[in-house]
Amino acid sequence: MTPDTETGTDTETGTDTETGTDTETGTDTDSAERARQLIGLLAEESRMRALAAVALGADSPERVAEAAGLSAKDTALALLRLREQGVVVDGTPDGLTVSYDLFRGLLRRGRPAPPTGGGPEAAVLATFVRDGRLLRLPAQWTRKKLVLRHIAEQTFEPGAEYPERVVNERLRAWCEDSDGVDHVTLRRYLVDLHHLHRSEGVYRRPEAG
Repeated sequence: MTPDTETGTDTETGTDTETGTDTETGTDTDSAERARQLIGLLAEESRMRALAAVALGADSPERVAEAAGLSAKDTALALLRLREQGVVVDGTPDGLTVSYDLFRGLLRRGRPAPPTGGGPEAAVLATFVRDGRLLRLPAQWTRKKLVLRHIAEQTFEPGAEYPERVVNERLRAWCEDSDGVDHVTLRRYLVDLHHLHRSEGVYRRPEAG
């Protein structure tokens, strides 16, 4: 069982958590605990159904209830918990929306940091990659290939298949602080260097070996 570090509740038992750890500024341990909190939050069926409804475009409690097949009471409670955890936000012109930035932040925090000692490769990565984000691509081709290989290894599992939408989302997270590099450029490099194979809109990182 994993206790919640801020409330003392157990996130794996389905117990509601009330915390809101900042995934952008927390430590790696904080990020792991935050991820467990979200898993516990979404382990309850009504919350998952409500979140899915919002993700598919339901922008009000009434529409969420209709799309998710929930009663008004269950919808209100599910949305309350989702708002408390920052998973769903409202008060925008678009009504209820999913906080995709929350999940992108957890993805960035969950990436291992580049090695910090012992060799030229570590020095290159420390120069061009920081906190799971690409600062810029090196001009030197050998260094550029090293950075691109690192991005591929940290972003995609060998042998797993990804639709182009998912590839774009994951690479876009790398580019948020990048100087003049976008996800399309990264995707093209990864394909050209055979870190990703593309077939009919589906991408796969080849198995090692």
